[in-house]
This record gives sequence, structure tokens and C-alpha cells, in this order.
Amino acid sequence: MTEEIEIELSGKSYDTKHCVFSEAELDDIAPKSQGQPSLWTWMKSHTRCSLGMGRSLLLNYIPVLRWIHRYPFKEWILGDVISGLSVGIMQLPQGLAYSLLAGLPPVFGLYTSFYPAFIYFLLGTSRHISVGTFAVVCAMTGGVTETLVPEENMLIGNNATFYDTVARDNLRVEVATALAFLVGLIQIALGLLQFGFVVIYLSDPLISGYTTASAVHVLVAQLKYLLGIKLSQKTELFSLINTLMNLSSSITETSIGTVITSLIAIVVLLIMKFLNEKLFSRFIIPIPIELILLIVSTGISYGVGLQDLFGIENVGDIPVGLKAPVLPNINYFEDIIGNAFAIAIVGYAITISLGKVFASKHGYKVDTNQELVALGCSNFIGSFFHCFATSASLSRSLVQESTGGNSQISSAVASLVIFIFILRAGELFQDLPKLIWLVTFFATILLNMVMGLAVSVAFSLLTVIFRTQVSDYSILGQVNEMGIYRDVAKYQQAKELAGIKIFHSSSSVYFANAELYMKALNRKCGMNIERLIEKRRKAIKKQKKNQEKATKKAKKEKEQPQEVTGRVNIGFDGLQLESPPNETQQTKENETVDGAVVAIPEGDANEEKVEVITLQSLGLEKPSFHSLILDFSAFNFVDTACIKVFKKIFNDFAEIEVNVFLTCCNATVMNGLEQGNFFNDTIRKSCVFNSVHDAVTHLTGDRDIFVQDEPDTHL
Repeated sequence: MTEEIEIELSGKSYDTKHCVFSEAELDDIAPKSQGQPSLWTWMKSHTRCSLGMGRSLLLNYIPVLRWIHRYPFKEWILGDVISGLSVGIMQLPQGLAYSLLAGLPPVFGLYTSFYPAFIYFLLGTSRHISVGTFAVVCAMTGGVTETLVPEENMLIGNNATFYDTVARDNLRVEVATALAFLVGLIQIALGLLQFGFVVIYLSDPLISGYTTASAVHVLVAQLKYLLGIKLSQKTELFSLINTLMNLSSSITETSIGTVITSLIAIVVLLIMKFLNEKLFSRFIIPIPIELILLIVSTGISYGVGLQDLFGIENVGDIPVGLKAPVLPNINYFEDIIGNAFAIAIVGYAITISLGKVFASKHGYKVDTNQELVALGCSNFIGSFFHCFATSASLSRSLVQESTGGNSQISSAVASLVIFIFILRAGELFQDLPKLIWLVTFFATILLNMVMGLAVSVAFSLLTVIFRTQVSDYSILGQVNEMGIYRDVAKYQQAKELAGIKIFHSSSSVYFANAELYMKALNRKCGMNIERLIEKRRKAIKKQKKNQEKATKKAKKEKEQPQEVTGRVNIGFDGLQLESPPNETQQTKENETVDGAVVAIPEGDANEEKVEVITLQSLGLEKPSFHSLILDFSAFNFVDTACIKVFKKIFNDFAEIEVNVFLTCCNATVMNGLEQGNFFNDTIRKSCVFNSVHDAVTHLTGDRDIFVQDEPDTHL
């Protein structure tokens, strides 16, 4: 006795009429548009020279012209000014400190804080990021400058103690500006070529992991300044471990005065950071502890004479005013092109990541390609004015956004603060101790930065390939006859339809996973298709051989002369003998009819009978299904390898008497199939349907197709 359980469904019931169309019928009813214009038409429409086109290009590449005349002055100006002052004050110590990280005199950090920020104000599309010195890019630059211009090559004569620091700094500035020139050139080229999409391959886990590991790398790089030990910066493989080993061996050279000064500065910064967040939240702007610390430490250093008493190194001479522009030294290009490409990608990745975060939060969009151009111009133009490579800074961008910044007017105000400092106040900070605190987000712990970036990007790409190769393959079944299809292995209510297999892949099929798709299809269908085809062909070959033997035997028997006994009957002299049978009466070669193999037996032409060779007639087991539906809903594209595989699937299943249908092909996939010559006389568009349920309706509604044979078992 079977107990029937009725399940009351909570969903609403609708009585709808649904027409089922194949792709061929749909083309007749709703023909496609003309599609993409020709290359010549596209070039003519995009290379027209007109006033409107020129204005559009100008606004696209200089975005400030697009928004400055619509700037809500009354609502935004106060927030932008306060934000700009806060960022400018914060940029002063960072510029001085990060230039040391780049292996350059401190004043070049001020130049890098001024020019790129103002250029980005004109060309950038993000309203909240602050472009200038950034710890990771500075550390990568420092690795290049200290590698190409090591201190060991700057000894004065045969003296093993004194270095020609002026010559060293001049050469390192040449290397850094040449590096910034190439970085900017690469970023501008990528932006003009619309390569802004490459940032998608720098996934959030990649950036997060690279950022976290870099904090350790930059910390170790700064230990020599915090301890007052002179060491060259390492950039080769395992540079972090080598640096720690060198620091350990030189620990006896530590300057006690430098360590105490550094610790006091770090403690004050941490305390004021906590107080700014907890106690002074009502203030319009946070307390500029960085600037206060600079002023106090400079005053103490000058009044007490820290350098003379305790050996604490000062920043030294900071020239007043701006330097005249110079051309970068092209002789270094060959040695730094690889580093330039790495810095260009890292700088752009952090810039566009910050831009997207703030854009999403405040409801506007950033142009990924224009960001490449803007950042590239900041580096390219800045290189003529003694700037090293730059990018957006996470800490300053957060300050710019949190203190009320609404537009890049904040960056313009911050640039003005730096400009005033360079022109008038530079000499006031000549006695500033070299205090480098821990600010960074990118680097690699064991490998150097360039190799770390390469390994992380390569690993990220490998994960993409791995995910497509390890796809989820499943057989779908209908849920409670509702036209909804789910994986039969995961949903109890999903039941397979009699005689129909529905196969689904969770990702597109392309050259890297095409063979895996074929193997999964065989496995899920519960058969070895190639083995069944091989058995069929052997059976046909054997049958053909037996037919040939039978034909030869019959022909031999006919040609054998009959024995005549008795008298010769001359009454048959005038009778003509029967002519030998025509070639058309012999057994013909095997032919195919509608994909099935047939044989035409010997006999009179008028009595020919076509014998269709089927698996059953060959004594082979038939598959448990007569139709296979391939669900393409997860496919985004098809390539030549994919098309080749599906042609093979159609041909192989036709040999074992299974019809194949495609469903859920989007426009891109259909165009790819058409351009790849997938459809022909045997594979027609009539086997393509818009949905799985349309294909099922077509099969179950056609009684000639939906035929249940004798019970079959899986091979």
C-alpha cells in the first residue's frame, strides 16, 4: 500500500500559455539586427573632426572642466578647505620621511607631494583620493635606486669610511626621475589603450594579502633608521631575511639617542591617534599632531644640539624654492623597465581600489581608464620636476574623506600648503631628526617586491583557471512537474525525465577544460561513449564482412556449371542465356540514412529492401535515454576548442542513437557558434532552444521522439 502525501505549495499558481520556438524558428520571427558595424564604418564615426568631438575629448581627458563650473561653492567649499589643510599638514612629514624610504634627500619628497597632487586635481575622476608619496611605491623606488647606485661605489678615494653623499644623491635622483618617467609613460599608454580592465585580475584577496605582508617588509626596511644603523637596502630574493641578519650582526652600532627619539615619537603619535578618535570627535578638524611633533622636535634638536650631543642625524639642508625642470636620463631605461612596469601596476591598483571604495560610498563613478591617464600624467610630468613615482595614499585619502572633503579642491588646497612650505618654510626644518614611523600597506615578506607582485598576480590568475577547470557538473531533473530544473543529487524533489538527460556545467567550456567537460558528460550519463561507438563500429565491420562472404558464396554458386546427362537437346540452340546480374543487383556498400547505417541486400532492384542498422540489430545495449539536453546557462563565450568538442558530442551521440539539444545560449554564445561554423547540414539551429523547459516540452510533446523502448540498463 502506497501512502500518498500531498504537499501544499506556498507559491502562487498562474495559468500561462507558452510558445516553444527553436533557434531557427526564432530567427524567422525575430530576425537579428545588422550587428557590429564594419571596421571602416567604426573608424569613420570615431575619427571625425568637429567642434563637438573636440569638446568631448577635452572634457573626457581634463575632467576638472566638466565639474568646476557646477561646483556647489556654498555647500562644499568649507569642507574642502578644512580637508585640504588637514591633508597638507599630514603630507609634510610623510613627504620628508618617504623620500628617505626612496633613498633620496627629503626635499624631493616635498616636490613629489606638490606636483602630482595638483596634476591629479586637473585630470582625476575620484573626488576623495590623495595622490602623492606612498610607502609601498617609495620602498620599491628605493630598492631600484640603492641597487643601481650603492653606497659602496661612492667611497672617497681609498677611504673605507667616508662616502661622497652629494654624488650619490645626484645619481639616485636621476634614477628615480627616470623610473617615474617610464612609470608614467606605461600608465598613460595603458589608459589610452583602454586597459583599465586589468585591475579586475588584482583581486581583493590578492591586494589584501600583498598589503598585509608589505607592512612587515617596510617595517624591516625602516629598522635601520629607527636604530641609527647604516645598511644598504636589499631588493634581491629573500631580502627581508638578509636585512634581518645584517641588522643582527650590526646591532652593536645602534645609536641610543636615535632609538629613544624614535620611540618617543611613535608613542606620542599612537596616543594622539587614540585621543583624536575618542575625545576630540567634536572638533571640525583633528589635532595636527604630525605638524606639532615636527615643530617641537625641530626646536629641541636646534636648541639642544641633538646631533652634536647624541649623534642623532638631522634631515639636513632643505633648499628653498622650486628647481628648474630637467629631462630624465634615458641611459637608465634599459635597467629599470621591468621595475617601472611593476610600480605602474602596483600604483594603479591601489589608486583605483581606493577610488572605487569612495565612489561606491558616495554614489558616483570613477573612470578606470582615465584614472590610468591621470596617474600616468602625474608621474610623467612630475619626473621633469624631480619627482619620483607616486600613487594614492590610503592614510591621506581616509583623512581627506573623513574631514569633509567633497572634491579634488581638497587636493588643490593640500598642494598649496606644500607649495608655501617649499617656498618659505623649508629652512626652518633643517634640524628635524630622521623619524620614520611605520606606515605602509604593500610589500612581500620573503621575496622582494617585484617578485612578490609577480608571484601573487600569477597565483591569482591560476586560481581563475583552476575554478574553471574544477567546474560543478550535474544532471538536472524537474521539480514536481513545475518546469523548474535542479541538480538531482542535491534536491530530493528533482526527478529525471524518462528518456531525457539534462547536463549542466557551472562554467564556460574553453580550451583549458574542454576535455574535462567530455569526461564529466560520460561519467554523468553513466556510460563510456567511446567504447560503445567502438563496439558498434566493430559490429558493423563484422556484419559487412559476413555479408561480403555470403555474396561471394552466392555468386560462386550461380557461376558453377550444372551437370547435364542424357542426349543433347538441340531444341534450345536458339535460346539466349540470362545475362549475369547487374552491379546494381549486388549487395551494396553500407550507406547511411538519417545518421543510421543501412545495408541493401542482394536481389532484384524492384524488390530491394533497406535494412537500418541499429544498436539493437547489432546486438548491443542501447543507452537509457534517447535525448541529451546541454544547459549553456553558465556559458559566457565559446572558443574554437569548445566548438570542436561540441561537434564531437553531436556526432558521437548520433552514432549511439541519441539526439542532442542546446539550451540557454545567450547572444554572445550564439554569435560565437555561428562564426565558428558550428551549424551545418547535420547540426541545425532547430536543435537550439531558449530554455531547458522549452526543449523538454518539445521532446515530450513530440510522440515520435518520446518513445519508450524496452527497459535498458547503463553500460
